[in-house]
Amino acid sequence: MKKDSHHQTFSTILNGFEQYISDFNQITREIPKNFMERDWKSLQENHKRRLRLYKDHLASIVAQCRELLGERIAEDRVWKSMKSDYLETIKGRNDKELAATFFNSVFRKTFPGNRIDENLMFVEAPFPELPEQTDPKLYRTYPAGPSLPLLFRSMLEDFTFGNRYLRKEEDIQLLTREVEKVVLSRYRISEETTTQVLRNVFYRNKAAYLIGRIFLGNKWMPFIIPFVNNQQGVFADTLIFDPNIMSGIFSYTRSYFMAPVEIPSQTVAFLNAVIPHKKPYELYNAIGFNKHGKTSFYRDFIRHLRESQDEFVLAPGIRGMVMTVFTLPSYNIVFKLIKDHFDPPKNMTRQQVREKYKLVGLHDRVGRMADTHEFENFKLPLYRIHPELMSELNKSVNSLLRIEGDTLIIRHLYIERRLTPLNLFLETCSLKLARLVVNDYAQAILQMAQANIFPGDMMTKNFGVTRQNRVIFYDYDEIEFLDSMNFRSKPKPETYEQIYASEPWYDIGEKDVFPEDFKRFMIGRADVRDFFIQSNPQLFDPGYWKEIQNRLEKGEFLHAFPYPNRMRFRPDEQI
Repeated sequence: MKKDSHHQTFSTILNGFEQYISDFNQITREIPKNFMERDWKSLQENHKRRLRLYKDHLASIVAQCRELLGERIAEDRVWKSMKSDYLETIKGRNDKELAATFFNSVFRKTFPGNRIDENLMFVEAPFPELPEQTDPKLYRTYPAGPSLPLLFRSMLEDFTFGNRYLRKEEDIQLLTREVEKVVLSRYRISEETTTQVLRNVFYRNKAAYLIGRIFLGNKWMPFIIPFVNNQQGVFADTLIFDPNIMSGIFSYTRSYFMAPVEIPSQTVAFLNAVIPHKKPYELYNAIGFNKHGKTSFYRDFIRHLRESQDEFVLAPGIRGMVMTVFTLPSYNIVFKLIKDHFDPPKNMTRQQVREKYKLVGLHDRVGRMADTHEFENFKLPLYRIHPELMSELNKSVNSLLRIEGDTLIIRHLYIERRLTPLNLFLETCSLKLARLVVNDYAQAILQMAQANIFPGDMMTKNFGVTRQNRVIFYDYDEIEFLDSMNFRSKPKPETYEQIYASEPWYDIGEKDVFPEDFKRFMIGRADVRDFFIQSNPQLFDPGYWKEIQNRLEKGEFLHAFPYPNRMRFRPDEQI
């Protein structure tokens, strides 16, 4: 009987994973049709459906495992045996690293105490992180051939997008011209020149991306070709060789790609060769396997802890009213903990804050909101915690802390990419750079608005600056859907009492917003404040915000291009 329950539990976990992957792939296979038919509503719904899959499947499997194991649920011997059998079964799979992560998830949710135990789960990677060589079947190969136009013609015939192509010959010329301008001005085509393009098309929002590399000048040069689809048909929007822009397309600030990936590790290995400074966990996140991305991050973090000696310290910047934030200076991540109590005027609960973070996780981040990973019972070595940080943790998040021996265990936290807070960045940067980033700050707010997100608290301390000087929002406790807000102009005072009233003399609803008030707090730096206000008048105009609301109400799906508009072959082309 005991052996039967062991076998049934093991089979339940494996079958649960297989069903999850099957459903994941089925949803993903619907995306090319959504793109070709310009069914943006279904595309968005499929994206959210896929994001929810893991949690939904996990909940069902955990319930079954608890019932099957009964009193043996906390027996180490049972789990150790299941882990061994499971490893033996999955080691021949194309997605074995994902299967191992699924086992970990089931163990953490089933075993009492949400324990991390290297003997009972796959804490260290049971397989090599990435294959040593990429499988040639992963991509299409194009020899140099007699001319670039023939190369691109062959490529576009292989990727037809349902025969909805609009300007094939014109696009061939534009793509050829771009290669000549960017690449052939420095390198010559030779017999060794070859081009590889991933067979899988990567879809996100209103765009489809071909990802490839060309061997030229004794090195591989990566490229990305975005395609868009308007009412007339599909066309190439640009050709990207810039590594910073390619990195931004795979950024942690954007929604996950929808691509029919058959062998995840192979695809990640190819992408890692194309965008080498992205870590594997970031690429797993980008292609939609964010749960394994979380596992891969944890392994990278543990490895870094072993190889470093610096202490965890409070993150630089103004201390927040909702979150306590700390970092490890040698590691480009911040750790965010929801405080036990919030200072006025904050009047929300811890659960409400968690719901805001969940909202962002399911929403289109349009390149302006940082992705997060949520952890429970996160372990840190006590001797690496700076005394000042330990004091602050005890004061602000004591209910989340537990100490076992020489280990600090944090019951719940978020991890997020570390950015330079915009308010600190503006204190030291040049006037030229300050003007650049404050305009990008305005663009960040308006692009989020077009995705139906209103930041709530728009002070510069809640935004960060990336290494490419791009402005990102990262404080989500006051975030709201834009279409739920009421944008108003301030009533003009007409009497002496109204003019000199110490408080507003008019009614203000909970969701009322007065954009003209933004001028008072958005930019504190004196030599760029007037420039910011004059350059971005739409921010302070209630009518502009209402116009965005009207477009959203009509069902418009507004696309945020992940590259500058000037790079587009046809900058004025609507999609």
